[in-house]
Amino acid sequence: MNTTLTAKPESLDEQPADVSFWQAFLFWLKLGFISFGGPAGQIAIMHQELVERRRWISERRFLHALNYCMVLPGPEAQQLATYIGWLIHRTWGGIVAGGLFVLPSLFILIGLSWVYTAFGDVPLVAGLFYGIKPAVTAIVFQAAHRIGSRALKNNVLWAIAAASFVAIFALNVPFPAIVAAAAAIGYFGGRIAPDKFKAGGGHSKADKTFGRALIDDDTPTPEHALFAWSKLVRIALIGMLLWLVPMALLTASYGWGHTLTQMGWFFTKAALLTFGGAYAVLPYVYQGAVNGYGWLTPTQMIDGLALGETTPGPLIMVVTFVGFVGGYVKSVFGPDSLFLAGAVAATLVTWFTFLPSFVFILMGGPFIETTHNDLKFTAPLTAITGAVVGVILNLALFFGYHVLWPKGLDGSFEWVSAIIAVGAAVALFRFKISVIHVIAGCAVVGFVLKTFIL
Repeated sequence: MNTTLTAKPESLDEQPADVSFWQAFLFWLKLGFISFGGPAGQIAIMHQELVERRRWISERRFLHALNYCMVLPGPEAQQLATYIGWLIHRTWGGIVAGGLFVLPSLFILIGLSWVYTAFGDVPLVAGLFYGIKPAVTAIVFQAAHRIGSRALKNNVLWAIAAASFVAIFALNVPFPAIVAAAAAIGYFGGRIAPDKFKAGGGHSKADKTFGRALIDDDTPTPEHALFAWSKLVRIALIGMLLWLVPMALLTASYGWGHTLTQMGWFFTKAALLTFGGAYAVLPYVYQGAVNGYGWLTPTQMIDGLALGETTPGPLIMVVTFVGFVGGYVKSVFGPDSLFLAGAVAATLVTWFTFLPSFVFILMGGPFIETTHNDLKFTAPLTAITGAVVGVILNLALFFGYHVLWPKGLDGSFEWVSAIIAVGAAVALFRFKISVIHVIAGCAVVGFVLKTFIL
């Protein structure tokens, strides 16, 4: 690795030297391969590297950008990388930063999805996933607890979480309707009872300093980051074309009802609904991909989440797995081109899922940088985050049901899986063991049990 990437300024008062495009390129590439740990872990890595160590951006400017990414649909860590890359090196800097955050995970998941789909019945693979499935159930419960403990600060937010759980669990209300209702409650509730809807997100205030930064608190907004209506319109048109052209080609080549075309349309909608992170949108993906289109089974959905948890990049990259399995199972290019079908479907799904994130940053970034005022979206975001807790709890129960009663409630109870799930939960909650280590340990346990005991 280039030593200029690891060096830090000699003193806190010394401003770091300008960062070249290729220095930044190498850093974003490295980040794409080490960005494990979900959004919290990924943001922590960026903060440590960019704010504390390299001092490319100040704490206050970093959190200002993060607050904007928090109110957008889409993966906030990937959007934050895009924002900082754009702020330092203009549009191409943002595209490179955001793209390299995703590309390593795309290639890794295509490979793992192929191994899973082609060799999933092999005893080795089946044994590993026998242990992984209960671990994923515990991981999702932990996500609900982690987000809930941070977000549910009063009775109103608890009520929103409970209502969203009842809505999706008992009434089967679509996830978009839950998000819209929560946003409306937050919008009006923030005006009526602002103390109940104070800024969500759980990120601390910018009260620390790590020395002079390349983009410091008092650094003037770069010329390319100044707001202009002409820029906004141009980016909006380019973004629309980047969506419209592939959709038009898919429709013209295969028809509107074809698997690839419907994947493009479905995951465009999913990309606009990912408020609160990947765990929040997974029920929507399940409703469509499993129940609606039949691209994969409930068991495969759980396995896909496990693969997403063990690879770098945003957790929403689980959609890449969904796309691969759907293209492979539907044989969109015929029985002799199954891998090609899966790889193309996975790439298309990833494109339509992440395109809006780039457009939102490049369109909205100049406005955010020019104003430098507190955002006014925090009350709706707080309410949405509360609703997300209920949705994630529903997802955890869904996973638990399919793991512990794989043949339905009339079938036998998987007591071995229950023991593995409890062990994983103890490791996560009591001993704070990382998600990757828990999955790896449970995979080994599952393999041993399936191979030598069960």
